[in-house]
Amino acid sequence: MNTAAAQHQSVKPLTGWRVLVPRGGPWGDGVAATLRRQGAIPVIAPLINFAPTNDQASLDQALADLAAGKFEWLTVTSATTVDVLYAYRAVVPATTKVAAVGETTAAALLAVGYRVDLVPERDNSAAGMAEQLIALEPEARDILTLRSEIAKPVLTRMLTEAGHRVRSVVAYRTVGVPVTERIAEDVRSGRINAILVTSGSVAQQVHEQFPEIPDTTLIAAIGPRTAKDARRAGLDVDVVADAQTVDALIDAVGKFSLPHAADEFAPKTGMIPRLGGIDTRN
Repeated sequence: MNTAAAQHQSVKPLTGWRVLVPRGGPWGDGVAATLRRQGAIPVIAPLINFAPTNDQASLDQALADLAAGKFEWLTVTSATTVDVLYAYRAVVPATTKVAAVGETTAAALLAVGYRVDLVPERDNSAAGMAEQLIALEPEARDILTLRSEIAKPVLTRMLTEAGHRVRSVVAYRTVGVPVTERIAEDVRSGRINAILVTSGSVAQQVHEQFPEIPDTTLIAAIGPRTAKDARRAGLDVDVVADAQTVDALIDAVGKFSLPHAADEFAPKTGMIPRLGGIDTRN
């Protein structure tokens, strides 16, 4: 094998790409590490954070009851809920099983030391989680559902209608986190080659904080539901991961070709395939 061929094979799919990671903490660090392994330059810019619930007493009591083993299941429907559990050093006893809405949430739980007993096999949504739990547990169970202030009560309603004893508690409020001017300029100038959109809340912040996203910047959504939320927020979604996992999202970005200068601060040139065809812009 000649040297040129060997060098070509060693190039990673995202070599030189600058990819905005919209969450920090252990989850963001894990995504950044995966991106680096693919050759990308991760730019961690947390766009959302959680604010305390307006009903702190209910959350405190729920977490105390959780630690005491009063629930047979805990359902976790977002990585932000994991942040809350970690921030409160919540104890999940061995007698309580943990259900995560999807692989991203499951990864967030594992990253901070919690276990995961159930991830929906097909539909990574509150409804999908409820359906699988109902099928798995025909007898009434005590279930704690932790949710955001703006979440629709789909999971609680379905589980309750199936006869389970559900305590639904607001664990947090989602708030936007302003990015630095440098990151805003990097997005505006096109130095950020891709933005990962991992939830409807992230999509809303991307739309609000980056009003001038160049057409050459790839907007990548973690799944169909998030893509729908992102389009509703006003974003042009370029690629949707075929599974609701970070690995699938990064793999989807890696299928796009973006020729550009090796110098990360040099002007970008090249072609980005867009949904529905190829759009060439400099």
